[in-house]
Parts: sequence; structure tokens; C-alpha cells
Amino acid sequence: MPIFQYVATDQTGAQSQGNYEAENEEQANAQLAQYGLTVTQLVPYQAAPEVPSPVQPKKKAKKKKEKAPKQVSPSKKKKKGGLLAMEIGGGPTSEDISIFTRQMSTLVHAGLPLLRSLEVMIKQQEKKPKFKAMLEAISEKVSSGGNLSDGLAMYPKTFDNLYVNMVKAGEAGGVLELVLDRLAQFQEKSIRTIKKVKSAMIYPSVIMFVAVGIVTLLMMVVVPQFQTIFEQMLRGAPLPGPTQIVIGISELFSTHPILVLGGMGGTVGGLLLFKKTKMGAKAFDWLGLNVPAVRDVVGKSNISRITRTFGTLMSSGVPILQALQITRDTLSNTFFINAMGNVHDSVRDGEAMAVQMGRETVFPTMVTSMVEIGEETGELPDMLTRIADNYDEDVDNAVAGMTSLIEPVMIVFLAVAVGFIVIALFLPIVAIIETIGK
Repeated sequence: MPIFQYVATDQTGAQSQGNYEAENEEQANAQLAQYGLTVTQLVPYQAAPEVPSPVQPKKKAKKKKEKAPKQVSPSKKKKKGGLLAMEIGGGPTSEDISIFTRQMSTLVHAGLPLLRSLEVMIKQQEKKPKFKAMLEAISEKVSSGGNLSDGLAMYPKTFDNLYVNMVKAGEAGGVLELVLDRLAQFQEKSIRTIKKVKSAMIYPSVIMFVAVGIVTLLMMVVVPQFQTIFEQMLRGAPLPGPTQIVIGISELFSTHPILVLGGMGGTVGGLLLFKKTKMGAKAFDWLGLNVPAVRDVVGKSNISRITRTFGTLMSSGVPILQALQITRDTLSNTFFINAMGNVHDSVRDGEAMAVQMGRETVFPTMVTSMVEIGEETGELPDMLTRIADNYDEDVDNAVAGMTSLIEPVMIVFLAVAVGFIVIALFLPIVAIIETIGK
């Protein structure tokens, strides 16, 4: 982009000068005005030597003919970090991004210029230097004439495709504050749903941990003591089958604990690696949609995410095909990804969205019918939002139902495991009692 040399006065009347990069003079004037500067003179950099002496650049600048001068920020403060081209490790969390989006929405809605809003947000990140460096780079991108979406796009791991495209649509439509508000609502609801699922899984996880701990304690401490008693009292007599199984497992725990722990860790690691493969991902996704109790949570949470994401994108002005593609990219379940890909292709070919959704088994009839009504009435974004709200409540109920089912299953598992061990240890005792009686 061309570089302009400017002379301007601030609100106190103090004069300043510098170089500014912009597409044209109108954009340079507009961007400088966001700093509270009133431009009195603006000329292309090549014409800078003809500027009157009070505002002439230093002669040293003339020696650098091969390189364009670096842009000088109106605040004349050197910023660290620059325009980063890669992600910063250990960056902000999803909650940090949600808070940032909500506060940016409030600041922009209050009429604060975009650059000033970014400066306010930068000052709030003193305890989070990596996030602060990101925002500084984004602010530098905006100050050099770029859009906010251009700055956000430099960090795809932090600001995903959904976020960047919604901001871009808001900038194009002049409704950035509205789009930021919708983004904040979207993120806040997603975070609340994730927290509810995590909190609901705490109790079953505790039960599982206790069950494993009790079984391990029995195998490593209790069973060996009984084994010694059996050897002394039965004097080589054969033990019942269940007792031999329990003692064999106990000896494995006692003599090869590293092997047992390694086997457990290897099993878990193998499953995780298998899940990362194409076949493994499809298998786990199929289980998620077919295992009782779990299928309601997985299915309804995916539908809620699809309808909310797609509805938010459309209401923000993103074209329907692009919105469908972005929505598809936010999903993780293979079957829903394929279904949304088919819907995208169908809409691209001129078919109504509801028609293809009706062919996909992952979408309930109610959802398809509501989408069809939304298309017919021209209120598809609002209809999608209503579907998402309904399914958010259904997800909460499904999580509660899954938790209530998991709890008795875990208790039964613990009872069966401990009961089997107790019975296995009791059988030889019966034989000992019979021997003593004779």
C-alpha cells in the first residue's frame, strides 16, 4: 500500500508528524482521526521533500532510497511483538476469548473507536502477556489500515473460522457491535453447556475411581493374606475355580505392578491412538450415536451446535453456502460432518436445505420441519436460533438422564466386582469349616 506523510494536531493543539500506510488519502484521514488527530497536511511519501521546512522530515531519511520508511504510530510508542505470523503457545482460553468478545462488544456499542477499544483491552491483559502480545499485533494491523478480521485471522487457533468470518461480515455490514454481541452470546452458551457436562460427570468419575481403588486394595492387601491362610489350612488341596482366578490376579498385581499399570496405560493409549485414525473416529462416533443414554447427549448437542452456529452466521450476513461450510468445519462427529457436507452440496445445486436434511438420518423430523418453515417464511435465522434454544434445554435434560443412569451402573459394577472377590474368598473357607467339622 502507498505511504503518506502527514502533519496533524491533537486535541491540545500540539503538532505531530509521521508516515502512515493506507490504501488512499481518505482511508489515511479516517484512520488518523481515530487517534484524535486533525490532519492539516497529507502528501504521498515521494513528495515529502517538498513539504515546507517546519514539518520537513530529517535529512537522514533521504539516504534510505531503496527501502520504504517504517510506519510511525501517531502515539509514537514502540510496540512489541509486531505482526505475528504464527500462534503464540499457551495462549488465551475459551473463557478469555468470551470475556474479550463481550467487552469489545460493549466498548464498540458505546461508541468508542475500534483502536481505542483495543487499547483498553490490551491494558487489561497485564497478567496474560501472551494474549496481550496477540492484541497488540492485532491493534497494529488495524492501525496500519487493515480490518479487525484481518488481525484476528493471524491467529487461527485462537480465533477460528467462525469467529473471523462473523467479524468480517459485521465489518462489511457496519454492524460490528451487533456481531460481537452475538459471538459473545454464542461462546457463553457453549461454555455453559461444556461446564454442565463436566460437572455432571464428576460423580460417576468419583465412583469409578473409588471402585478401582477398592479392587486394587483387595487384590494387593487382602487377597494375599487369605492366600497364606488357605495354603496353611488346606495343605495343598485344590482351590475352587473362582478363588484361583482371584489369587492369580492378586499375584499379578503384587509381583508385576508395573506390568499391570503399563497394560492399563497401554490400553487407554491404544484406544486414544485408534480414535485418531479415520476408522477409529468413525467407530467412536457411531458408538456415540447408538449407545443408550449417550446417544441423546451426542445427537442433541450436535444439532444444537449446528443450528446455533448456522443461525448466528446467517443473521450476521454471512452467505448461506459459506455459513454451511463454516458450520461443517466446527463439527467433530463424522456422521454430522458428512450430513452437513451433503446439505451444502444440495443447496449449492439449487435445492432447499430442508429437503436434503430430510434425507439425513441424523436430523430429527422436527428439526427438518422447522427449517422448512423458516425457509418458506424467510425467517430461517430466527427459526434456527429457536431450535438451538430448545435443544440446549434438551441437552441439559439428556445430561441429567445420562448421569442418573451411569450412577446405578457404576454401583452395580462395583458390587459385582467386590462381590465376586468376596465369594471367591468365602468358598475355601467353607471347605476349611467342613474339614474341621469332620
